[in-house]
Amino acid sequence: MTESREDFTSYIVRRHKELDFDTSAKSTQVGGNHYKDCKIQPVDYIHANELDFFEGNIVKYITRHRKKGSGPEDIKKVIHYAELILQLAYNEKQ
Repeated sequence: MTESREDFTSYIVRRHKELDFDTSAKSTQVGGNHYKDCKIQPVDYIHANELDFFEGNIVKYITRHRKKGSGPEDIKKVIHYAELILQLAYNEKQ
């Protein structure tokens, strides 16, 4: 059985309409506006791809490292979460 899958952009547009995006929790950002100009919000990408905590944080920090003003620190966080995945999921130690 072949299922028809909508593309990611169509999915996001449809979900924004279904959730009344302008009045939803996702229309508010606490602590800055470093995600506001993203074509795809990190939370949408993370949720749609069912990423775990570590993977989601990598997406979040790599998305904002140029915009939030803590670039080097955010890159270090990406590396740290990647190292945690290597250690916890693949039993590889640095």
